[in-house]
Amino acid sequence: MQVGLPPMKSTLLEKIRIELRARLARLAKAAQDAHAAATDPGSKAEGKYDTRSLEASYLAAGQARQVDELAESLRIFEALSALPEFAMDDPIDAGALVEVELRGETSHLLLVPAAGGLLIEEHGCEITLLSPASELYRKLLGMVAGDSLGQPALLVIEVS
Repeated sequence: MQVGLPPMKSTLLEKIRIELRARLARLAKAAQDAHAAATDPGSKAEGKYDTRSLEASYLAAGQARQVDELAESLRIFEALSALPEFAMDDPIDAGALVEVELRGETSHLLLVPAAGGLLIEEHGCEITLLSPASELYRKLLGMVAGDSLGQPALLVIEVS
């Protein structure tokens, strides 16, 4: 992290929960709207080439799946009481907050059990969540500060 105190992981954890709840509420509303459009009598096909109802039902099904996935991510984070703390020389593992450098750019990554790709802002830093589904997550496991990862070089600067 930046020089000075790193962001408190409990604060990050709560920000993740808040963001997931907000996204879940928005997506659930959109899924309800899509379902209503798919089942509305007014969306009945007017001819054999009219696919509005079919398209609306596909959209509703896809959004319902996303709602389920997001709800599961929220359940995981609601059950997670804390993220572990790491010493600077500890190997990277689940829960690590990692500062990396790639092509001269510094990035902050938090290895978490779900919600990969989510961005959280903390103390002026944008922190990207990485989940086990990410290849980068799996490659970072076991690395320590000072390690470099292949081409283009990804250098682990700090682990906390």
